[in-house]
Amino acid sequence: MTSLKACEVSGFSIERHEGIARATVAQRVEGCVDCSGTGLLRTQVKENGRIYDVASPCPRARMERRVALFNDARVPAVHAQSTFESYKPANAEQAQAVKVAKEFAHGWPSKRGFGLSGPVGTGKTHLLAAVLSHLTLEHGVACGYVEISLLFAQIRRGFQEGKSGGEIIGPLAQLHVLAIDELGKGRGTPFELDTLDELIARRYNAGRITLFATNYSLRPPEGKRSGVVTTEALLEGAKESKLLCDRVGERIYSRLCDLCDFVEFPPQSPDQRRARLR
Repeated sequence: MTSLKACEVSGFSIERHEGIARATVAQRVEGCVDCSGTGLLRTQVKENGRIYDVASPCPRARMERRVALFNDARVPAVHAQSTFESYKPANAEQAQAVKVAKEFAHGWPSKRGFGLSGPVGTGKTHLLAAVLSHLTLEHGVACGYVEISLLFAQIRRGFQEGKSGGEIIGPLAQLHVLAIDELGKGRGTPFELDTLDELIARRYNAGRITLFATNYSLRPPEGKRSGVVTTEALLEGAKESKLLCDRVGERIYSRLCDLCDFVEFPPQSPDQRRARLR
C-alpha cells in the first residue's frame, strides 16, 4: 500500500474565551501536504492484483472536528487547563474519584456514568472538565456541560422569546455524554423539578451517558416516610434537606442510581480554591 503524506498538524491550544474554554487548531507546518480543503486524503490500496483509490480523513480535518466538539461542549473557562494530572486528591475518596473518572474517559465507550458529591471547592467540576476534554479531543465524542441553575435560567429566558423548554432540552438529551453540575441546586420549584425530570428521563430512555456533580449527600434517606404527606409539604421539606434524593425527588434519584456510579467526598475535604490562596 502506498499513501500520500498526511497533513501535518502542530497541535492545538486551549484558552479562556467569553466564559468557556475554547480550543484553536495551530497553523499548518510550512511545506506540509494538505488535502486541498476537502478534509480527505487519497491512498492507493493494491488487492488481488488490482489498485483501488481509498479516501481517508485528513488528520488536520479530524483534529478540527474534535476541537469543534470540545468547543461545543462549553467547558467552563476556569477549567480550560484542568486535567487528570493537575488534580491533587487530598483523601482516599478523591483519589478514587480520579481513578473512576480516568477509567471512564480512557476506557470509552462506557456503559455507565458517574456522580461526584462533596463540599464546595473540592474539585468535582475539575474532574468533569477533564473527562469532557479527553472524550472530545481524544475520542471525538459529542459531549456537553451544563450548570443546572443556569439551564433553568436559560429556559426561562427562552419562554420570553417564544421557545419551549423542550427546544432547549432536546439537544442536551441527544448528546452522547452530558455533565450536569450543581445538581440539586435551585429553589426546588415544580418548574425546576419538571425540567430536570424531563432531561433525565429523555437521557435515561435513550441510553445516554450522564455525569453529575453535587454538593448534596448521595446517601439514600433513612427509612420510608410514613403517613399522608402533601406534595407541598414534600417540596418545602426538600428545600432544607442536605440529601440529593430529597432535592431532586425519588424518581430522578432512582434513575441516577441506574445511570451512575457514586463517589462521595468526606465533609472535611479541603477547599482547594482556598488552599491556593495560602
